[in-house]
Amino acid sequence: MHMEKIPLMESFYTIQGEGYHTGKAAYFIRLGGCDVGCTWCDVKESWNAENHPSISVDAIVKQAVATGCSFAVITGGEPALYDLRSLIEGLHSQGFYTAIETSGTSLLQGMIDWYCFSPKKFKAPVDEAYFRANELKIIINHPSDFAWAEEHASKVSPDCRLFLQPEWEKRERFLPLIVDYVKLNPKWRISLQTHKYLNIP
Repeated sequence: MHMEKIPLMESFYTIQGEGYHTGKAAYFIRLGGCDVGCTWCDVKESWNAENHPSISVDAIVKQAVATGCSFAVITGGEPALYDLRSLIEGLHSQGFYTAIETSGTSLLQGMIDWYCFSPKKFKAPVDEAYFRANELKIIINHPSDFAWAEEHASKVSPDCRLFLQPEWEKRERFLPLIVDYVKLNPKWRISLQTHKYLNIP
């Protein structure tokens, strides 16, 4: 059943700061609720869906349209916990290109244009995530994460873009290691949280 209301933590117009679409103007729709719970998550306040109001899909789409933007990113929390068909269809009807940022732990309901798959060690992804992924983004938080990244890279499609991103609090330690790794393994690219460097919300 299509959801007409959805728990919304926040929505805002900004610049996409990381991954394949870095630098693009983007309307972010951050949903409340997460079943993964990464220890280093920088939006832990999103985890409990009950703390966030249920907003109508029509209202969310109307707010997105008002920005004049044409690129929407659905994130969380873990946005794939919800049936997103109404939201995605509503955005598409207004000419938006849609992207999702997900850990891949739930089946995605909705025909998204761009699937950013960022698996976490705290909960295993579903098989669907590997063949839907347009982008694989691995957060490097420990030296063992490089081998873990390769495990996931071996399962995605050949045209999936591969990114390694340092965990923000450990970037000074891991960024040099990521640079060396990408030079040795050029199928990977570096993703940085450029919005934090530039102090863009």
